[in-house]
Amino acid sequence: MANRKRRGRAGGRPPRFDPVAYKGRNVVERAFNKAKHWRGVATRYDKLASTYRAGIVMALAVEWLKLLGDTT
Repeated sequence: MANRKRRGRAGGRPPRFDPVAYKGRNVVERAFNKAKHWRGVATRYDKLASTYRAGIVMALAVEWLKLLGDTT
């Protein structure tokens, strides 16, 4: 642990690991990865930020509905 502190940013994993923060970050990253499967979201064809945001909301809503449908 002292070696990582001495090396600073180049030392690899941070000296302290917060599992709660990591769990939250993982959920957000997975949601963005699901949204990127939609071509319009991944390539950013929309010119306006509002239409791009609407595309993201729609993509994630459809993914959420897919998850709700698989509860059989």
